[in-house]
Order: sequence, then structure tokens, then C-alpha cells
Amino acid sequence: MLTTLAIQNYRSLRDLVLPLSRLTVVVGANGTGKSSLYRALRLLADAGRNGAVAALAREGGLPSTLWAGPEVHGRAVREGRAPVQPLRRNKPVGLRLGYAGDEFGYALDFGLPIPEDTAFHLDPEYKRECVWHGPVLRESTLIADRAGSRVRTRDESGGWAEGGHRIALTDSVLSEFADPRLCPELLIVRERIRSWRFYDHFRTDTDAPARQSRVGTRTWVLDHDGGDLAAALRTIQESGSAESLAAAVEDAFPRSRVEIVASDGRFELRFHQHGLLRPLNAAELSDGTLRYLLWVAALLSPRPPELLVLNEPETSLHPDLLPALATLIGAATRKTQLVVVSHSQPLVRALDAVSDEVTVLELEKEFGATVLAGQGKLDRPSWQWPKR
Repeated sequence: MLTTLAIQNYRSLRDLVLPLSRLTVVVGANGTGKSSLYRALRLLADAGRNGAVAALAREGGLPSTLWAGPEVHGRAVREGRAPVQPLRRNKPVGLRLGYAGDEFGYALDFGLPIPEDTAFHLDPEYKRECVWHGPVLRESTLIADRAGSRVRTRDESGGWAEGGHRIALTDSVLSEFADPRLCPELLIVRERIRSWRFYDHFRTDTDAPARQSRVGTRTWVLDHDGGDLAAALRTIQESGSAESLAAAVEDAFPRSRVEIVASDGRFELRFHQHGLLRPLNAAELSDGTLRYLLWVAALLSPRPPELLVLNEPETSLHPDLLPALATLIGAATRKTQLVVVSHSQPLVRALDAVSDEVTVLELEKEFGATVLAGQGKLDRPSWQWPKR
């Protein structure tokens, strides 16, 4: 399980170190950095697929994602006696992301390349990348240590392998050295990161993929767009969780049930509701009903991930559905760790009622930077960034 998440210089997340529990709920007013936290987690997951550089490019490149404020606010600025001075960087440009857990920790440090004759001068480079045993980075706990293009890994005796290795500055050590012959622990870390799953604002409009009938296959993991909803629900039913699915529907819509009909390989959802003469198909469902069924499919996945991150799952749901959603989320924590980003206090209260492992993190802004409300310097989890 992840116990600590650390982010430095990503948008408004200038220097954030957060404690994580089995179920972590992130709340805060608009503009406090909740979406940035969600995106930072996705960026960290992209590193496990060697896609972090491309992900940063989609956000406009490294310069546009960096913290836009000064490195330090002077006392006069904090007391309102002076304006913020123009941005001057005395330290190397760096975007840092990392996590620590019960077994392993991982951190990366992105920076800009040394100027040279190339059109790709905004491509971020890995300046440092480290994987270690346990919750805190120490020299003695390092498994793999990357500085620039040079990588060193531990050998079977626990010492550093002779010679080291070299990789491209835009490649992650997780992709290049996750080989059981070189460093089996890296393979474990990579596969766990790759298992992380993210869901953000399912479409429920008229043309939404979830409303369409399509050819289905066994679907152990609901796709991010929800287009395989019917196949995912049928897979849940046939994998031994039919009772859990029925209970989730009954909890939200009393005396209702879901039926999945397969004809010539095409799967169609039928929603039986008390009082109606015929079942409704996916195209006829209300936005809230369809979205709830999408969350059911996501949270009852027969192949739960190491970490499941939900961004504002309450969107388009009637308040009466939030207790049922909270029950689903609470049940999912038996098999996986969850981070839930939410605007809804009723959902937060409902989650607190169904689980005794909830940690609520409230974000707020302080001089433009996202901070954890009530967290003093001594309250932060222990964390050490690898130095360049």
C-alpha cells in the first residue's frame, strides 16, 4: 500500500507531501489544486509505461507545467508589505514526483536539457530516478539509482553491479531495466504502477460510448470511456460477483435489476425497474442512472488494481445515490487502495460512515501554492528527494 505521495513544482503543487491511507479523500474549494493532484498522480503512473515525457508534452511541455511562483516568498510579501517580485530561479528547473509504500518507494526528477542544436529543446529529461526498499529513501535502501543517463543496480550480494548501464535521458529506468535478470524488484515496482487505474468524468450524453450496443468480449477492467459497460457487467456476473452487482443496483434503485443480453456477440444492457412494463436499454437511461452503473462496473472489477483513483465520482448523481456509491467504494477498499477527489461533502460524510480507514485531506491555497490544511512542518510524512 502507498503511504506517502510527494509532488514538487507541478503547477500549484509547489511542495506537497501527503499521507495516504487505504481510502484517501481529497477535498477543497475550486482552484485549490485537486485536479492538479489527480493529474500529477496520472503523470507518475505514466512513468511506469515510459509515457511521462509524452504526457508532459500534451500539457504544453515542462515549462508550462512548472510552479509559476517564486522559489521563496519573503517576509515582506507574506505580511502584505511588498508585491511578489518577478520570477527568478536560483535553483535548477525541476519537476519532482514520488511515492513511498510499505515495500518500495520511487521518485523521479524532470529537468530541461542542456541547450544544444536541436528542435527538441523543451523535451524534459530524467535528471534523477530512484527506487528503494521501504518507506524512506536512504543510500542503504536503494535498489536502482539513475543519474542522468547512467544507471546502477544492486547485484545479488547487495552491492552495486559492476560497470553500470546507460539509457536515453528521456527513457525511464522502469521501462529499460524492469528485467528479472537485471533487477527483479524493478519489475515488481513497474507492474504495480502499471496496474494503477484512473477514472475521470464518464460521458453520459446521447452519443456516449456506454449507450451504444457493441460486440463484447470478457471485460475484466472497464475501459476509461465506459464503452464496454455491458460486457464488463456480464463479466462481473459470470466471475462470481453476481450477488454483489445485484446488491449494488438494489441499494441505489430498490426493486430494480440489471440484465445483460447477448445476441450474435453483441451485448445490450437492460435495466428492469419496478413499475415499468418493459426494461430500459442503455440509450434510455438517465445520465445519473447510467453513470452510477458505470461506477458499479469500475468498482466491482474482478481484477482490482494496486491503486484506484476516482476524480469527482459524484458528478451527475442525485444526492440519494451517494450513500450507495459510498458503500461501493468502501467495499472496494477490501481489495485495493483508493484515492477519491471530491467536491461533495455528502459523499465525504457517507464514506466516513461506511469505512473506518478514511483519511480526508483538505487542500487550500497559500500565496498561490497548494498546501494541506492544518499540516505543519512537523506533521509532514518523512520524505527525502534524491539530489541531482
